[in-house]
Amino acid sequence: MINKQPMKEDNMDNSWAPLGSYTDNLIGTLLAIFGNVLVSISLCIQKYSHVTLAGRKDQRAFYRTKTWWSGFVFTCIGEVANFVSYAFAPLALVAPLNAVSVLTSSILGFLFLREKSKPKDFAKQYGLTFLGYILTTGGTYLFVAFGPNSHEKLEAENIVKHIVGWPVLLYLMLEIITFCLLLYFYKQRGTNYLIVILLLVALLGSVTVITVKAVSGMFILTIEGTMQLDNAIFSVMLVCMVASAIFQAKFLSQACDLHDSSLIASVNYILSTFFAVVAGAVFYMEFRNEDVLHICMFLLGTALCFLGVFLITKTRRKTKMFEPYVTMNMANGVPAIHDLSQAVQPEYSGSFSYGALVNNDGVAPASLPVNLEAPAVTAKASDAFHDKPGLKTD
Repeated sequence: MINKQPMKEDNMDNSWAPLGSYTDNLIGTLLAIFGNVLVSISLCIQKYSHVTLAGRKDQRAFYRTKTWWSGFVFTCIGEVANFVSYAFAPLALVAPLNAVSVLTSSILGFLFLREKSKPKDFAKQYGLTFLGYILTTGGTYLFVAFGPNSHEKLEAENIVKHIVGWPVLLYLMLEIITFCLLLYFYKQRGTNYLIVILLLVALLGSVTVITVKAVSGMFILTIEGTMQLDNAIFSVMLVCMVASAIFQAKFLSQACDLHDSSLIASVNYILSTFFAVVAGAVFYMEFRNEDVLHICMFLLGTALCFLGVFLITKTRRKTKMFEPYVTMNMANGVPAIHDLSQAVQPEYSGSFSYGALVNNDGVAPASLPVNLEAPAVTAKASDAFHDKPGLKTD
């Protein structure tokens, strides 16, 4: 890759680092990959803890197990690594690396938690999954290798100059208008489409990543010796970061209650990454010194990651609704097993089984005699029953 000469801006002469240095990009990329992998491992450990507790007779709270707490500690370490990575690498480079978390979670679910499918579905399901692994890995390499390499010292003064610039003001105005319209249709009109909820999440996510990068950059500069935490812009960015993250999690939780989680994972990754890249290009001007070839290769790598994540999440096992095991309906004296009304014992098709039999709805029912009737109970037989000695009646 050809090194470029360092360029300086009129209003920020000393804020931009030489573009030929890739040390910061490497540090930020490695921190983001490490953080995403660690978060995936922690979630897998916590899921294993829940499954283990559910399969025991002694039901304890999950927060009283060492396994769950070890996963929680790994989550905190991973999130801290992700937070620090924004201070070193451009926003458009760190945001797509969330695909590493999806890839790692899928591999760990396949190996560690043994989430296997039926043998007849193996080629269809896991074939697409392995193709998604390849596309995600190749796309990650492309957008990391050809991603933006523009670095700016995120001092409080520079962040304020970015905010008052007309591109950022126009972008924020359009984002606020779009968010208000979507929120109106979602709350007042009852529009519960998945795309509407996840667009709300993505718009809030773009604000979150902008503020996270600003807070992380000022925090790292403070550690290096340049105090930035006493500026008013730091407090504003911190409040916006916390508020947007809370509301983002709230809308995402509502989406999980209404729609399939595997579809949410892929669509949310695509929309959040798209708006994060746009936010980095507009707010921090990360692509202004990149040539057409680097931008095209970056977009190609991001598109491959989108397709790979879609294939990985598309083949996940979906949670089935509760189905009946047997009902109280009678047809000519024979219990109706496949009727969907008034179920007595449902089948749980989760990560473990309670021992219910498989509902073979696809099997043709056996033929029964047409004139099958229950034996008539006569008064004489009833009297004989009561006359027998040694028998107790209820």
